[in-house]
Amino acid sequence: MIFYTYILECADGSLYTGWTNNLENRLTAHNNGRGAKYTKGRSPVRLVYWEKSACRNGAQSREMAIKKLSRQEKKKLVEEFIP
Repeated sequence: MIFYTYILECADGSLYTGWTNNLENRLTAHNNGRGAKYTKGRSPVRLVYWEKSACRNGAQSREMAIKKLSRQEKKKLVEEFIP
């Protein structure tokens, strides 16, 4: 199974980081107000970054590492992202 760590850009310009095993369904959930408390009042959200991981622990660890980055570092990660 493939897991993803992802970054969303919310309607207010803020960035949200999470992980999932189904990126498409998770994005739909966020935009329908069922994804996370943080994104519920900030939709619509747009997927701006993702990376794959072979295991859940890897995706969760990467999520925590990204959450520790500054906003500027996250923006740089998004700007350099090539899907």
